[in-house]
Order: sequence, then structure tokens, then C-alpha cells
Amino acid sequence: MTHDPHKMSCAAFQALLPELIGSGADAAAHPHLQSCELCRALLADLEIIAEAARQLLPIVEPPDELWEQIESAIRKDEISAAQPEHLS
Repeated sequence: MTHDPHKMSCAAFQALLPELIGSGADAAAHPHLQSCELCRALLADLEIIAEAARQLLPIVEPPDELWEQIESAIRKDEISAAQPEHLS
């Protein structure tokens, strides 16, 4: 049985919305939105909230030295774990 996305219930669309957004798909292009003003408004509100959140928390790349320090610490731990403990 196939489901017509144009006749999808609001609850079904809203349950699908996190997956659509998370996948990077253009949620605004979903057929349900062609006939549902309520869900179009919900999506518009979510887009406004997401944009505001991006502005509050700008993406900052950590410095290259941080990754080098992490790799060095992991190597030291691996070497320590590979060496047998000496009995006192």
C-alpha cells in the first residue's frame, strides 16, 4: 500500500520532520506542505529558531595544536597500555 504524501496527516508529517531536517533534505519541498498551512508555519518557525541558534553559537574550529595534543596523549596511553607492569 502506498501513501500519498499530499494526504499525509499533520501528525505523520511532524513525526517525519526531524528526519527530513537531519538528513539535509529540503523539508520545504515536501508535498504535504503544498496543502497544509499549519505545517508550513511550523517549518517556518523552526527555521527561524535554527537560524537564531546558529547566530548564538557560532561554529569555531579548534586550533590544529589541539588535535596534535589529543593524538599525542592517545599515543602515550597506547604505549603505556602495551608495556607490562613491573612488580615491586
